[in-house]
Amino acid sequence: MKSYNVCLKDTVKTFTKRLFYSLFDEEQHNEYEAYLELTFLKILAKLSIETGEEHWDTFKNKLPELRLILDLDAIAFERNDPASHSLQEIYLAYPGFYAISIYRLSHQLYKQKVHILPRMMSEYIHGITGIDIHPGATIGESFYIDHGTGIVIGETSIIGNHVKIYQGVTLGGISVAKSLASTKRHPTIEDNVCIYANATILGGDIVIGTDSVIGANVWITQSVPKNSLVTYQTEIKIRPKKNDIRK
Repeated sequence: MKSYNVCLKDTVKTFTKRLFYSLFDEEQHNEYEAYLELTFLKILAKLSIETGEEHWDTFKNKLPELRLILDLDAIAFERNDPASHSLQEIYLAYPGFYAISIYRLSHQLYKQKVHILPRMMSEYIHGITGIDIHPGATIGESFYIDHGTGIVIGETSIIGNHVKIYQGVTLGGISVAKSLASTKRHPTIEDNVCIYANATILGGDIVIGTDSVIGANVWITQSVPKNSLVTYQTEIKIRPKKNDIRK
């Protein structure tokens, strides 16, 4: 019976946490630098990837650039969320920022064609935050997630700069045959788009135009021109209760 090294789940969990800590904390970086390299090489060896040292060098050299991009994300959080009190609060307490951080790290490995490890990292943070971002998605600068629980962003999604997404949003794909796995299956969201809670946008040909606002609970399977407002209309009635015991 073939072994699948499922114990790597625990190894990747610890690796991912310490990688995040070392990215934003110099003391943690100094403490975990050797551990991160050694553990990365062990994980890739277990995954039968022979070029581990080359991948680590490429990944390590990208970390300063990823840190700068993530700092822009953190600033976007502080600017957009009236409940935030400081940048420090974003780094320490916001699950959306945690999810974006692990996404950007795993996306770099995905681009290096390191298989499985990026997915394991994304599934770890998915379990912690309830935010499911596939490492293959392409996301621009200053990305802001409000609350975040239930967000799903599929593998071939493309998201521009200064995009805001609220909880429960799905950027999904319409079911296709396995043979079409390499095709674009998920939507494109252009710059400065805001997508409110529980909106669902499906399909690889769908483009949400620049500066558009997608309202809560909408279901979209066709492209939206730039500067659009898309809303779902429903009737809400407010009337006195019958036999109100407070009378």
